Amino acid sequence: MRSLIRDLLASSAPADSVHAAGWVRTRRDSKAFSFLELNDGSTMGNLQVIADAGIPGSEDLARMSTGASVAVEGKLVASQGGGQAWEMQATSVRLLGEAPDDFPLQKKGHSPEFLRSIAHLRPRTNLYGAMFRVRSRMSHAVHRFFAERSFYYIHTPIITASDCEGAGEMFRVTTLDPLAGKAKSYEEDFFGKASHLTVSGQLEGELFATALGNIYTFGPTFRAENSNTSRHAAEFWMIEPEMAFCDLQGDMDLAEAMVKYLVREALEHQDGDLSIFEKFVDKGLRERLEFVANSLFERVSYTEAVEILLKSGKSFEYPVEYGLNLQSEHERWLTEEHFKKPTTVYNYPKEIKPFYMRLNDDDKTVTAMDLLVPGIGEIVGGSQREERLDVLLANMARHGLSTEDYSWYIDTRKYGTVPHAGFGMGFERMLMFVTGMQNIRDVIPFARTPGHCEF
Repeated sequence: MRSLIRDLLASSAPADSVHAAGWVRTRRDSKAFSFLELNDGSTMGNLQVIADAGIPGSEDLARMSTGASVAVEGKLVASQGGGQAWEMQATSVRLLGEAPDDFPLQKKGHSPEFLRSIAHLRPRTNLYGAMFRVRSRMSHAVHRFFAERSFYYIHTPIITASDCEGAGEMFRVTTLDPLAGKAKSYEEDFFGKASHLTVSGQLEGELFATALGNIYTFGPTFRAENSNTSRHAAEFWMIEPEMAFCDLQGDMDLAEAMVKYLVREALEHQDGDLSIFEKFVDKGLRERLEFVANSLFERVSYTEAVEILLKSGKSFEYPVEYGLNLQSEHERWLTEEHFKKPTTVYNYPKEIKPFYMRLNDDDKTVTAMDLLVPGIGEIVGGSQREERLDVLLANMARHGLSTEDYSWYIDTRKYGTVPHAGFGMGFERMLMFVTGMQNIRDVIPFARTPGHCEF
């Protein structure tokens, strides 16, 4: 049975018979034996294999070049060299798959741009292998966080007829041939109405929160936004809890607790993978993460935040004005230079927020909140939801939304309405924060951006 290289390198004792397999990172030859550096993706570390001339399979050693896949039988013994505690003395080697000289991941540095062009191979590099192991462990941590708090995991639809954000930047789902030349109505389409890929599972999540109490969704979402920035992708993953009998304060409490939980997860449970990001991506990464994990988060109203920005004397690229959304540069200045800690901004003007956010008593602001972190800006956005039927209907009218199209949503306010709240966290934004990676294309396996849908 194959042993993972991760487990072999962490072994507490030698072993007389082990089986390992992986891809060759490097090979060095002498007349009597060859050294193979083998990696199987389970860890950043390589297993050094000593293959003596004459053992079964040694006739293929010259073909075991960088990128080739190999299976090895042998003994796990104490290493004679530095850098590793254990190495493998092979009793047999077997070439599984060759890698010709045009294998693009030879032993040299490669730019992120080049590696994005070969996204099918980049997980074999140290950096991206670590990245996607971190992504896997962080995914498990999300589920664990909610399970520990008795939330239920709900699968909300990917295909939907509603636009949660009201921005209209949605991908249409259709079986009609756009090149047929003859205009056809939605009634002739597969679902009999206009259908799209979801931008959020929130509205459906609210339905379940008003039945099960505390729920969350965690799945892919889509935005047809023609943006080529380092922070935007057309397909990304969202974590969206919804809580019945909860207000804005409880919403902010949960968001802050979740950010701290995931940051601690990155610090404590990544099997050493975080070290490569500290060394090659962001030398101050661990210090920043520890600071966030141990900080009391600041809370400030949108009105106060705008006043602080206006008085800062700082020249921003985008204007600061009451009634405008805060931009990333504003958010980062608040967290990195003014408060010098993660900051939650709450109570935004109603004109710049969606219809479902609860109207405050001042009739000017809604119970929205954005959680901002150093280096990224907004990482969580949420609100207390509008539970009052008459106010919700007025909000929908103000936004020009059809009550017929949202009749199912209105029913939750008509039948046993309750105060409730929730938020959305962009999973890739969190991954960028905990690894220091600066481009969303480098924290998702296959990025979908305008003009790019490879693989």
